[in-house]
Amino acid sequence: MPHRDRLHEEIEELFAELWQVPRFTGLRHGFRPNVDCFRTDDPPALTVVVELPGVAPTTVQVIAAERVLLIVGERRRPARSGRVYQQMEIEYGPFRRQVRLDENVDPEGARAMYEQGVLTVELPVIEQPPPTRRVVITLEHA
Repeated sequence: MPHRDRLHEEIEELFAELWQVPRFTGLRHGFRPNVDCFRTDDPPALTVVVELPGVAPTTVQVIAAERVLLIVGERRRPARSGRVYQQMEIEYGPFRRQVRLDENVDPEGARAMYEQGVLTVELPVIEQPPPTRRVVITLEHA
């Protein structure tokens, strides 16, 4: 990713986080899963890895569009009956992560695997950009 695009993305994320309700108020809902994105050469592909502990794969949707991968889902809080919390730090609720892709990819050839709370999406790199459209990628469960 060119330096300017990366800086722009980091600034956007910073502003998005600044408008969030601080964690200590207890009013913040949802969490922001950690994401890694890397390229391989044999075969040429971009791989996006998302940590989703405690997230049921049935609540996750993966959508690829032109140079963007969108991961949407929800980590649901377990039933609370009979619980009196002494400490609450685990974040629950809906999440949405948008990953900008540095290269043209073939969403039709993408694979998404979900295993032990980790989502891995492999997107084949192509020379020419595909026609602009959104593709929902079906998750494979281990």
